Amino acid sequence: MSDVYAQPTTGADRADVSALAGYTTLRMGGPAGRIVTATSADEIVRAVRDAGARGDAVLVLAGGSNVVIGDDGFPGTVVLVRSRGLRVVAEDADTVTVRVEAGEPWDDLVAATVANGWSGLECLSGIPGSTGATPIQNVGAYGQEVAETITGVEAYDRVEDTTSRIAAADCGFAYRGSIFKYRDRWVVLSVDFRLSRSPLSGPVRYAELARALGVEVGDRVPLADARAAVRALRAGKGMVLDPTDPDTRSVGSFFTNPVLDRAAFDLLRERAADLGEPPSWPGAGDVVKVSAAWLIDKAGYGKGYPGPGGAAISRKHTLALTNRSGRASTADLVALAREIRDGVKTRFGVTLHPEPVLINTTI
Repeated sequence: MSDVYAQPTTGADRADVSALAGYTTLRMGGPAGRIVTATSADEIVRAVRDAGARGDAVLVLAGGSNVVIGDDGFPGTVVLVRSRGLRVVAEDADTVTVRVEAGEPWDDLVAATVANGWSGLECLSGIPGSTGATPIQNVGAYGQEVAETITGVEAYDRVEDTTSRIAAADCGFAYRGSIFKYRDRWVVLSVDFRLSRSPLSGPVRYAELARALGVEVGDRVPLADARAAVRALRAGKGMVLDPTDPDTRSVGSFFTNPVLDRAAFDLLRERAADLGEPPSWPGAGDVVKVSAAWLIDKAGYGKGYPGPGGAAISRKHTLALTNRSGRASTADLVALAREIRDGVKTRFGVTLHPEPVLINTTI
């Protein structure tokens, strides 16, 4: 475990290694009080425990792809999760369960599962960040969510000062959420995924992906084909990290798709009557999930819409707010997010909620 400032791997602010901008995909965030790099589960626990004993606030940071850090930074201890590795912990004729360290880059894991003929994560290809972040957010895309394959999460409980494996049923998985999100009690150390032994993907559920693959919704395709198509779709939306593409300086989708009850959805349809039917999908129970991207665009905030200081909506995807100039501050990005949120509320009566975790800033 390194108790010194770690050099950022990318980003413009290399000279100031305490600046958290170098550890986030937005390239935003002020200084840290202290940075510790942890390369194993034991080191992660020790770093968090020691910081707590000193009375420091603790921020656990891995890939930095789903976090917005304020311009004042974080005055406590930042623990950089850099644990790596995966291993098979159970298997039978039809399935394999793999245990993955929290710091393992997510897309590296997906690539490994596809190469090994393990089905269940292929439609989550190209998503930046670390494996340990996926249960926190219940990461999902193109018809798959990690909650479908996670069987357990090993976590350090800061309240009880114990480490245990939490069964998937006790993780409180919901749309882009879990018991781990917005709570600093648990620190994810590793994640178990049960995957199918199959050269084919799960049934393709997402119409856009089915079109890209030239198949019908519900069909199955070779794993490598599904992965390639998903990565191509994401890249076309600026959702695959690319140092040459400023539209990828983002946290991906900034707002979640609103989930409305029937009364709220009917009201939205009335207010949007001049625009046609809002894109929507049925949710569990009597609720409807509505396209946030559609709401944002129809409220007047299209692709490339500029905000202050060089913050802007991506030129490729309406849901991504970017630091396209490379010089925008967190305050600039937050001002743009507030403008969009308030504009959508005024036009449609629907409140958008941010998807990333906000640190020392609010929207």
